[in-house]
Amino acid sequence: MTKWIEILKAVADPLRLRLLLVLTEKEMCVCQMMAVLGVSQPMVSRSLSILQRAGLLKDRKEKKLRFYRINEDMDREMKRFVKLLKEALWDDRTFVRDRKMIVECTEFQKRTGRCDMKAFEEFMKKIKGGKV
Repeated sequence: MTKWIEILKAVADPLRLRLLLVLTEKEMCVCQMMAVLGVSQPMVSRSLSILQRAGLLKDRKEKKLRFYRINEDMDREMKRFVKLLKEALWDDRTFVRDRKMIVECTEFQKRTGRCDMKAFEEFMKKIKGGKV
């Protein structure tokens, strides 16, 4: 039961739930998640740490960047739980917006050829100006 209490606590926070859901769509680095969700690096990093401790995420380092993804080694029940959350919230306005932002952010990064804090700042300026 302790494991499930930890998992439920981890996803009870709106930002952590959003992070979990966007990571069901694709592996992302912290800068990408900041751009997609429009939140600061400390908020993203703190939330990722909690989700990782609950066993929901894994990470890998590539040069200076750390990429996060859904933990493919979760047990069957945890995988079903994450799938259920995704299905239940598929049409949620926030999750729909976040999925759209994943596409826009990915396209922006392809055009610029960069994934770093400067690219994130440029992307956010364009979003605010409605130019993505």
